[in-house]
Amino acid sequence: MGTAREDSTPRTPSDATATAPSGCVLGTLILVAAVANLNLSVANVALPDIGDALDASQVQLNLVAVAYSLGLSASVLYFGAIGDRYGRKALLLTGTGLTVLFSLLAAWSPSVEVLFVARVGGGLCAGMAFPTTLALISALWSGSGRTRAIALWSGIGAAFAALGPLAAGWVLTQFWWGSVFALTVPLAVLAFVLALVLVPAHVHESVQPVDHLGGTLSVLLVGALVMGINLLAVPDQAVLLAVLGAVVVGAGTWFVLRQLHADNPLYDLRVAARPTFWVAAVAGLIIFGSLMGAMYVGQLFMQNVLGYSSIAAGAAILPGAVGMVLVAPRSAALVERHGSRVTMLSGYVFVLLGFAAMLLLWREDVGYWAVGLAYLLVGIGVGLSGTPASNSLTGSVPVQRVGMASGTADLQRDLGGAILQSAFGALLAAGYAGSMATAVGDDSDLSDLTASMQATLEKSFAGAESIASQHPQYSDEIIAAARESFLAGDQWAYLAGIVAVLLGSLLVLVAFPRRDRERELRARYQPEAGAEAGPEGGPEVSTGR
Repeated sequence: MGTAREDSTPRTPSDATATAPSGCVLGTLILVAAVANLNLSVANVALPDIGDALDASQVQLNLVAVAYSLGLSASVLYFGAIGDRYGRKALLLTGTGLTVLFSLLAAWSPSVEVLFVARVGGGLCAGMAFPTTLALISALWSGSGRTRAIALWSGIGAAFAALGPLAAGWVLTQFWWGSVFALTVPLAVLAFVLALVLVPAHVHESVQPVDHLGGTLSVLLVGALVMGINLLAVPDQAVLLAVLGAVVVGAGTWFVLRQLHADNPLYDLRVAARPTFWVAAVAGLIIFGSLMGAMYVGQLFMQNVLGYSSIAAGAAILPGAVGMVLVAPRSAALVERHGSRVTMLSGYVFVLLGFAAMLLLWREDVGYWAVGLAYLLVGIGVGLSGTPASNSLTGSVPVQRVGMASGTADLQRDLGGAILQSAFGALLAAGYAGSMATAVGDDSDLSDLTASMQATLEKSFAGAESIASQHPQYSDEIIAAARESFLAGDQWAYLAGIVAVLLGSLLVLVAFPRRDRERELRARYQPEAGAEAGPEGGPEVSTGR
């Protein structure tokens, strides 16, 4: 990675840490991102315990599950622009410091309402800190050094998100339900101290005013969209979904008009129209959404069908995390040698193989090797594709406006995860319900159950377990039918993943520039990067505006 440039002359340096070794700075930024990634994925494991402890309904639990990603995704574009203008380091420190407070509030929440507020607040803190880490990497590094730094940031960050369920499952066996939210507090404190000491301030920041109206509209637009997607499968929410849909349409229309006519738009749609930007954004959305969708369906499969405990199910994802960490640094070399297009397509091949393994191998009596193989393939694919997607986004904008690109990179995870998890969940539920209805009709014993019991059986695997516990004489038949029905439903989810990956591959193949053209465009879009690159591709340490 090299060390910080010693031969450069800082322009009005405002921070003595500008000469900190580049490895320490990068490690600090990755640690800050890891706090956000861990917090994003720890809540789901604790939902049953939260429901029991706080007497929460299923709708309330759904809101707790989505609260963090709601705060994060709704705020990243706005906070990215604020960091570009008023100071990325200050925003990073603010978000990381407040994370500690909101994590402690979540851990000791006296009610589900307070927990929801704490999780949204934690997501807003992540919206300050998480995109700022990528923005700082893009401002501090250039050339091949930036590609390598983004590769490590992307791969290790995604691995932490995958490890969240395992870590949360372990602490739940030792402590109370709130411990999953306190899990990241020591990491956040360490990250805050390191960032305060090591991260340079005011590197290539903008002097243009922030479009606060556009920022407010982006919060309404993305927040309503993410909330609506996550509530699609929740029953009896038609009115709320209609309101959210109206907000999306209204705020979205106003936002687009505002960005087209504002003197200094929050989200420059002309920049977003660049092929190295919008294609990378969509490609990353599909690839990270595929990871979140695979983790979601896979957790249900392992616990419902294979009978894994929550800890065992979380541990089963480890091959995916290992694959991401090992492959991500190598993806940087592939980007430099062959370009982003080839590297992204290589990653798509592995994700496609991962979904194919789920479709063909995941059965009721399958061994762990098939589970680990599928996650390993998906992890390798994400490790390969995540680097070129994020690197292309940040390389498509002026470094003073990199907050727009880093915010988009974060939306890839949150919006992609919301879309594909919702789609996978809906297909799984539909396939499960149809198969269970057939099983109930074909079994003379089960057909004697009341209509309400049959409806509960068809609703979910958890509902089937509840009916089985109430009627032990039918328990074996009910559980067997539920497992068979789940396997019928998850096939549709895996097929949806395959279709999404194929469409993403086609988009990259057709619309993303080849290597030489990509380099030409990058030099045009971000000429200052080439002019200021250090001899080793290390961080640009000038700290003046």
